[in-house]
Amino acid sequence: MTEEVQRQFSIQRIYTKDISFETPNSPEIFMQEWKPEISVNLNNAVKDLGEGNLEVSLTVTVTAKIEDRTAYLAEATQSGIFLARSIPEEEMGPMLGVYCPNVLFPYVREVLSDLINRGSFPQFLLAPVNFEALYAQQIQQQKQEAAPAEH
Repeated sequence: MTEEVQRQFSIQRIYTKDISFETPNSPEIFMQEWKPEISVNLNNAVKDLGEGNLEVSLTVTVTAKIEDRTAYLAEATQSGIFLARSIPEEEMGPMLGVYCPNVLFPYVREVLSDLINRGSFPQFLLAPVNFEALYAQQIQQQKQEAAPAEH
């Protein structure tokens, strides 16, 4: 008779790990018409803390430029400690690449919106992110890179 191992998954803690906000061209930038070009960059990282605990971090960088001048650069890393025990390997990827970033996203979105607002810039809200599609794209890219070149 085999003993079935109990699957465990829970959120232990969610916290802001790093915040950065720069306005290198202020106050002059405030005198220009506000028609910025905004770019958003997302990055997800996982760190094994041992005993089934994993730190998942979602870093979002928002850069606003007017012509070639940076109006602001706002970056925040929102992290969480997640307990994951006896989770099958095939489920860990989606959990760490889709579920955990979905949990962290509303927090990092609020932090960045607040930072940008406190910098005296117009309100900025990150659009929702489809982490499932991003994860599927990443898996597809890994498969293509791993496949031997066929001629």
